[in-house]
Amino acid sequence: MSIFLETPRLELRAFVESDLTHLVELDGDPQVMRFIDGGRPTSVEAVRERVLPRLRHVYPAWGLPGFWAARERDGGRFVGWFELRPLAEDGVDVVELGYRLRRDAWGLGYATEGSRALLDRGFAEPGLREVTANTMSVNRGSRRVLEKLGLTLRRTYFGDWPEPIEGSEHGEVEYTITRAEWLLRTRPTLT
Repeated sequence: MSIFLETPRLELRAFVESDLTHLVELDGDPQVMRFIDGGRPTSVEAVRERVLPRLRHVYPAWGLPGFWAARERDGGRFVGWFELRPLAEDGVDVVELGYRLRRDAWGLGYATEGSRALLDRGFAEPGLREVTANTMSVNRGSRRVLEKLGLTLRRTYFGDWPEPIEGSEHGEVEYTITRAEWLLRTRPTLT
């Protein structure tokens, strides 16, 4: 399995069929799924038939998948996944950033570390103009990560969800950062 990206503590690589067990465990944790579907575990069949194919999908305009399996460099433990995927199949000007981590990987800085590396990689590519990220308004942990990365709150919105989950009455939030904003944050200014 070839490594797409390394950080000081993580390796990100494309998903393979043998990741099924990791994904079933990840999506089977009610706390991990709390802000996704209210905490309902995803069945093995759903992971096999829907989740894993989605995570393995290669975007034609990029020639890359948009989701990356993450494991610790020291020991190789699976910690979850990161997303940097085009919003359109045929373009790469706007991409979505996301992540889903095992509960025992929360609070260790992995979300920020992996996301920052993906932002660096993404904005190094020609054509990427903006990164967007969405979460529930009440998901304070994810909001804090997005703010640490330099994304700014663009809007709060209310989706038409067939089954509202706890906290959905407060809406969803969208954060964004443009290439120009990222460059200002990452390049020192000369004085």
